[in-house]
Amino acid sequence: MRLIRQHAFGAPDVLRFEEVPDLSPAPGQVRIAVAAAGVHMIDTTIRSGGPGPFPRPDLPMTPGREVAGVVDALGSDVDSGWLGQRVVAHLGMASGGYAEQAVTAAEALLPIPEGITEPEAVALVGTGRTAISILDLAQLSQTDVVLVTGAAGGLGSIFVQAIKHAGAKVIAAAGGAAKLATVDADEKADYTAADWAENVTLKPTVVLDGVGGQIGRAALKLLKPTGRIVMYSKPVDLKGEDLFGITAIGALGRPFDQKVLATRALQEAAQGRWKITLTAFPLAKAAQAHEAIETRATVGKTVLIP
Repeated sequence: MRLIRQHAFGAPDVLRFEEVPDLSPAPGQVRIAVAAAGVHMIDTTIRSGGPGPFPRPDLPMTPGREVAGVVDALGSDVDSGWLGQRVVAHLGMASGGYAEQAVTAAEALLPIPEGITEPEAVALVGTGRTAISILDLAQLSQTDVVLVTGAAGGLGSIFVQAIKHAGAKVIAAAGGAAKLATVDADEKADYTAADWAENVTLKPTVVLDGVGGQIGRAALKLLKPTGRIVMYSKPVDLKGEDLFGITAIGALGRPFDQKVLATRALQEAAQGRWKITLTAFPLAKAAQAHEAIETRATVGKTVLIP
């Protein structure tokens, strides 16, 4: 089978397209013929060897923690009913997703509901479950006006839809007119413009911030008194006076039942409440996918197609 392997830490060109023997599932495991693999910003941090939430992996390694496809081989002690099933799985710390085949524990599998494609399922099992956890923290109501930074990204595009479905108003902030054209919002703001925040006319009661830095700080300053900001990327540099009258919530690092949240995300899409936006690359072009993510050139969830 073919896969992406990384033999050194560094720039995207350390990701090599190689061929290795087929995988064999161990007891309690299945093998998945991968139809789509998810790509995350955290994958680029791991690839570069930079500091992050996970320890440096041993090399060589194959990146990727989300896969979807068809179960084509079973280890011992696995229910034969899984064979031939369309499934999606989060591989956890194991990695190995950027490949034509992946092995994982049978207990990690989730069936893909009818009407959802494998690339969409990959987005839902990782990004979708994170979206659910953040929305649970945000506690949105119909009276809210919600500013979403990174609104055209994998999480942001889901948030925009969830906010509209909740009956609240949404301000979509993203980098450039092309990205903003992909989202449906009550107001749109292009934060490549220096004065973008000054031109926002709606007054947000909630900020969902996935960008941080100066953009996140500008979004914070737009909040109404008693408003709240939920941060799920680089933290905003908060000062003591910033917190008078508002609530700041850090969404990352909180414990949650990942499989339960992924199941909820799959159901949101299956019932038509979420439509997943994708940017797809061939598996062999994983390096280009990393470059696109790092330069924020992608829209929606980025996936690799073997």
